[in-house]
Amino acid sequence: MDKEKKKDIAAAYKERPRIGGICAVRNTVTGRVLISAVTDVEGYKNRFAFSLSTDSCVHPKLDADWKKYGGSAFELHILETLEKKETQTDLEFTIDIASLKELWLEKIDPATMY
Repeated sequence: MDKEKKKDIAAAYKERPRIGGICAVRNTVTGRVLISAVTDVEGYKNRFAFSLSTDSCVHPKLDADWKKYGGSAFELHILETLEKKETQTDLEFTIDIASLKELWLEKIDPATMY
């Protein structure tokens, strides 16, 4: 691949819309769930898929159950997404997503959470 093509690909990547959100990793055996606020939903989906393919745990809080039940016992759900506005800084975007997570945590029974 030539330098110009690499440069174009890098520029397109940087200019893509940033989509963050709230993700839930659910244990289908126990019903427990891990809620995460992420600034890159697609990246988190890829990380989860990689974890499944390599049978490596996606998050330390899930480690014991991941070892006990295996990765196939876990599902990823995207609960809500939020697009970063052009006027937002990275910090503002992260704070907005963290606030969104707090709203989601209020909806979920704490007894079912990791």
